Amino acid sequence: MVAFKSSSLVVLFFLFFTVIAPAIRAHIAKFDDYWKQREAEARVAALEAYHPIPEDVNNHFNLLVEDLLVGMNGTRSNLRINGTRRNLRVNKGPCKATNPIDRCWRCRPKWAAERKRLADCALGFGRHTVGGKYGSYYFVTDPSDNDMVNPTKGTLRHAVIQPGPLWIMFSRSMVIRLNQELIMTGDKTIDGRGVNVHIAYGAGITIQYVKNVIIHGLHFHDIVSGSGGLIRDAVNHFGFRSRSDGDAISIYGSSNIWIDHNSMSNCKDGLIDAIEGSTGITISNNHFTNHNEVMLFGASDGNSKDAIMQITVAFNHFGNGLIQRMPRCRWGFFHVVNNVYRNWNMYAIGGSAHPTIISQGNRYTAPPSNPIHDAKQVTKRDYATESEWKKWTWRSEGDQMRNGAYFVQSGNASKRRPYSRLDMIKAKPGHYAPILTRSAGALTCRRRRPC
Repeated sequence: MVAFKSSSLVVLFFLFFTVIAPAIRAHIAKFDDYWKQREAEARVAALEAYHPIPEDVNNHFNLLVEDLLVGMNGTRSNLRINGTRRNLRVNKGPCKATNPIDRCWRCRPKWAAERKRLADCALGFGRHTVGGKYGSYYFVTDPSDNDMVNPTKGTLRHAVIQPGPLWIMFSRSMVIRLNQELIMTGDKTIDGRGVNVHIAYGAGITIQYVKNVIIHGLHFHDIVSGSGGLIRDAVNHFGFRSRSDGDAISIYGSSNIWIDHNSMSNCKDGLIDAIEGSTGITISNNHFTNHNEVMLFGASDGNSKDAIMQITVAFNHFGNGLIQRMPRCRWGFFHVVNNVYRNWNMYAIGGSAHPTIISQGNRYTAPPSNPIHDAKQVTKRDYATESEWKKWTWRSEGDQMRNGAYFVQSGNASKRRPYSRLDMIKAKPGHYAPILTRSAGALTCRRRRPC
């Protein structure tokens, strides 16, 4: 890593605000050759991650859920996937995993010695994400974040900028206050299992123009905006960044991303935002509480790059104190399946710019009646007349509606879509969602025991 003297920062700081700041793009003050190459590579990766028949991914996901729940009722089941027969028989014993993602790894007493098995467990649009599976292990030993340009070895900031695949773990429980946004490189897993790790009281994580990232088992809360400045984004590169938004996790122009088993609350902006043509994303098994704008998928009605966006939102628990955007979508294709929603303040699922939203097997519990603002409707459409949004495909299949909740559907339910040889199989009905989401959030895992 090239050292950079702090005495030079003063001159560059003034240069930034007088010359560079007006040309800011994507929070990057100088969009130099490094970032141009990173953007071009990320765009190619996103197009490769895009699935031309997204319903096939839904089918694959639903088949696994169906097979698991049949197994939980005492019947052994096998499923042929990509030519391989996978045995999904439910394990007996202390393991309490209740959905197919968790059943892939949680029931193994030696999960800690077999950590990288997690990389084989993603489902949905992020199913090809393997993170740092093919790299070495890196232990974060130091919770500090004091040097943005020359991060200390053993810190999380030092870990995420290393070249090549890396599986990042933590030597002990810790609270990490990021002084500026943490800019990741690709092919990384951040694995918080076995310890109690909080990213809190500072900036959040930025996944920008990269591919293949897993974030698992962390607590995110009280995230604030970073002020910006010089930040290292790779071993061989650093540059000026503008003020960060205050998202817990910001996904920008990236693909093959899996956000799993995190607990998230009370951040300045979003909990998870995905924009600028990001795709191939699964958001699963997370627990969200006490926040306003939870998830934003697509930042602008005018940005057609988001037409390739494909995101699975599955097995999450949307808990107390949430207001809106669970998620709010633009342009792309979004599979919202087997989640639990309770007591939103404004709406649960919203969108504009004609996104396709398939809601399957969710449990929606509307907030109490309010004479001033009726929030019983699950859905909210923006910036379109009724004659326009009636053409958008927003479907509710097998959802459970409680306390007066209702989902306003649109689009032609009988419209033929280009399904493959797999038949369209519905997700399990919404009353199964509490079982499937029972362990949402960061887990308390102990070594030598099923998690």
